[in-house]
Amino acid sequence: MLAMLTLALLAGAAGFRWLLNSHQNTIGGPYELLDTQQRRVTQANFRGHYTVLYFGYTHCIDICPLTLDTLSAALDRLGPEGRTIVPIFISVDPERDTPAVMRNYLARFSPRIVGLSGTPDQLKPVLKAFHVTVHRRDTKVPDYLIDHTSILYVIDRQNHLVGMIPVDDNVEQMATDLARLLHKN
Repeated sequence: MLAMLTLALLAGAAGFRWLLNSHQNTIGGPYELLDTQQRRVTQANFRGHYTVLYFGYTHCIDICPLTLDTLSAALDRLGPEGRTIVPIFISVDPERDTPAVMRNYLARFSPRIVGLSGTPDQLKPVLKAFHVTVHRRDTKVPDYLIDHTSILYVIDRQNHLVGMIPVDDNVEQMATDLARLLHKN
């Protein structure tokens, strides 16, 4: 595995995409969370639709808002095809990300983004299934930061992972990556 990682790093972005996509059969799975209206939502709610999952939190100062902004613009760039994709934001910070906080936060990017969260016990199997790591820094202050895995997971109409997209793509590259994954199946 170390040799594969070294090769991927040497190959740059293409290698990164290969490494991410080479493990897609072991990533993902069923989940049950709550949306911003406190309704129970499972992956079955999205059967028949492509989804893009992103794990983040509303108090993030840089990567999360930039990713949501870029994703929203990339979906717009895809036109009608982009409107067939449901973007989903799953909070890794249920303590601060209340339904009202998430509704207000996500509305800044796109009314199409579905916000999901749950209790720590509800989130734990979802984070494990998607191999998302979460580390809360400086737990003694109310404005703590959270280090977390930051990748876009693209899920097909049958709820299978078809690929992952790095969050540092620009709008054009993200739109291209999304279109490629949509036409992969």
